[in-house]
Amino acid sequence: MTVFREERPLIMGILNVTPDSFSDGGQFQAVDQAVKHARRMLDQGADIIDVGGESTRPGSERVDVTEQKARVIPVIEAIRAEVPDAVISIDTTLSDVAESALAAGAGMINDISAGRDDAGMFKLAADRHCPYCLMHMQGTPGTMQADPSYDDVVEEIKAFLLERADAAIAAGINKTNLILDPGIGFGKTREHNLVLMANLNVFVDTGYPILLGASRKRFMSSICEVARADELVAATCATSVLGLVAGVRIFRVHDVKENRQALDVAWHVINSGNPA
Repeated sequence: MTVFREERPLIMGILNVTPDSFSDGGQFQAVDQAVKHARRMLDQGADIIDVGGESTRPGSERVDVTEQKARVIPVIEAIRAEVPDAVISIDTTLSDVAESALAAGAGMINDISAGRDDAGMFKLAADRHCPYCLMHMQGTPGTMQADPSYDDVVEEIKAFLLERADAAIAAGINKTNLILDPGIGFGKTREHNLVLMANLNVFVDTGYPILLGASRKRFMSSICEVARADELVAATCATSVLGLVAGVRIFRVHDVKENRQALDVAWHVINSGNPA
C-alpha cells in the first residue's frame, strides 16, 4: 500500500461503528451516517479511515465476531463503493472479523492486542501482505485502568512492541508492513501517558513507523480542566505536533480538519530548512 511510503505525516480518521465508544459512541452506527462521516474525513485530509465495531474504552466489554461483522462489513462495503480509492483499516483483534473486512475492501489491520487475542491474526496478515499495526495494552479494555504499573514504562513498552514485531516477522509478516503503537491510554496512568509522549523518539528509533493514538484521551482532561472528550480538540493537535517533531508517521484522530492543519503547518516548518 503506497500510502505508507509517503514522507508526510498521515492521518487515520476514526470511524467507530459502535453504540458505546468513549467519545463518539452511537453517532455513526447507521451505514449512511458512517459513510457520510468517512467522506467528510477524507475531504478534510484523512489518508486512512479506521473502522471499528468494538469499543475499547476503559471498562468496556468485548463484542463477539458476529456482532462486529454486522457493524463493520456493511460500512466498509459502502465506503469502498462510494470512494473506490479510499484506504480503509479494520480495527479489531479477531482474525475472522479482519478477514471479512479485508474481503469487503479494507486494506490494513489495526490490532490493539498485537496478535495476542487471536493466534490466527498473524497468519492472516502474512497471507494477505497488508499493513498491520501492533499496539501495546496492559491488561484488557475491561481491566486496563484498574491499577496500571510499570518499573520503566518506556523501556517495557518498547521491549513488548519489539517482541511482538519479531513474533510477527517469524510468522511470515513482512517487516515493511509492520507499524507500532505505544498505546496511549491503554493501561496507563496520566503520568505514564505524559512520559510516553515525552519519549516518542525512543519508539521512532526502533526503525518502525509509529502510530500515535492520543486523540481526545482522558489523560489530557485534568490538564485542560474539561470534562467532555470533544473539548480536547486543541489538546489533541498539540500531541500530534509533538509526535511529528519526534518522528511519528501516523496519527489516529477524531478531528481530521484541525489535526491536518496543525500537522501540515508543523511539517512545512520542520522541512523549511535554514535560509541563508
